[in-house]
Amino acid sequence: MMKGMGNMMKQAQKLQEKMMKLQEELAGTTIETSAGGGMVKVVANGKQQIVSIRIEKEVVDPEDVEMLQDLVLAAVNDALAKSQEMVSKEMGKLMPAGMNIPGMV
Repeated sequence: MMKGMGNMMKQAQKLQEKMMKLQEELAGTTIETSAGGGMVKVVANGKQQIVSIRIEKEVVDPEDVEMLQDLVLAAVNDALAKSQEMVSKEMGKLMPAGMNIPGMV
């Protein structure tokens, strides 16, 4: 019984090391999304951090600030969702078949 438990602990430790390495790699990976036909572009990294926001000057209308806010919000939310999806997909590849750790995938 103890030998099996020790083996499981080693596997868990290896998995944790792989996950930490993957998280570091994903931090350097970016995903770009846009809204308003490309008028607002947002780039997020694998840590779900917004790296950059580009807004074309044509969409900046002092008379319609709400539209610009909506476009920025839509692009940011899309970038974060795609970043989370990318991380979940990559983390899922590390999990042994049938192993389901709550909150990890």
